[in-house]
Amino acid sequence: MSKEKLVEIKNLKQHFKTGRHSVVKAVDGLTFDIYKGETFGLVGESGCGKSTTGRTIIRLYDATDGEVIFGGENVHNKKNKADLKKFNREMQMIFQDPYASLNPRMKVEDIIAEGIDIHELVNSPQERKKRVHELLETVGLNKEHANRYPHEFSGGQRQRIGIARALAVKPSFIIADEPISALDVSIQAQVVNLMKQLQRENDLTYLFIAHDLSMVKYISDRIGVMYFGKLVELADADELYKHPMHPYTQSLLSAIPLPDPDYERNRVRKGYDPNQHDTSEEPEFREVRPNHWVLCTTKEMEHYKKEHATV
Repeated sequence: MSKEKLVEIKNLKQHFKTGRHSVVKAVDGLTFDIYKGETFGLVGESGCGKSTTGRTIIRLYDATDGEVIFGGENVHNKKNKADLKKFNREMQMIFQDPYASLNPRMKVEDIIAEGIDIHELVNSPQERKKRVHELLETVGLNKEHANRYPHEFSGGQRQRIGIARALAVKPSFIIADEPISALDVSIQAQVVNLMKQLQRENDLTYLFIAHDLSMVKYISDRIGVMYFGKLVELADADELYKHPMHPYTQSLLSAIPLPDPDYERNRVRKGYDPNQHDTSEEPEFREVRPNHWVLCTTKEMEHYKKEHATV
């Protein structure tokens, strides 16, 4: 992983009006960078705004405020078709539901080749077919699958087709929006291992969105924890697991089950009370340890520093 910034998110906001006077702040001032070649994990409970963040970055939603810098340019300033077409080739998305994200009326060959056709990446039907067959084999399927329809595949196979579709235009950045949450546990590890292999072979950068912290640790270099539209903690994956500071992160980690009956029988899971924080000042995102950031007040930061000074 290099330290070259591929994506910069600056004070990103995504607010939705739910009535004449009410607004839901789904994403409320996120700032973080994603480095070339890394997997940045974004975790949090359902409804925290992590999927909305991914969809705003890729411009499925227009941002309410803030910037998404990709390739040195703010993606939300791109207006003409040529710029948008180039951007859409560089950034792709793997969706959560492999059942809903594939057109049931299209054959697999046409699903995978849709981006190839739009961006005119081949010169003949034969070259198109060859490229689709290569992509199918890359994701662990075979060329005979090209003439089938989505309903003929299992959930894991459909997600592989979705991955092949994302890879078809040779992007540099892929947003994976809970790509394993709809799959059986036995299949999840296969898909994650495939994504790691493809990352190495294709020099890919991932934003991996999930609510399962144990799986996120396995695939991610760095992890950001979201709570109600805000980033509350950000650190290297190992650092976050060894030294969680924000009470919400501690609560999430305490909920991860371990294959040890004695441990599970005696373990006390931590709850999270958002009212437990210091209210003497507005919390800010502060670097408490090297490259370990926490949303906290000055008083809370001093407490975290003292608590983790000897570890």
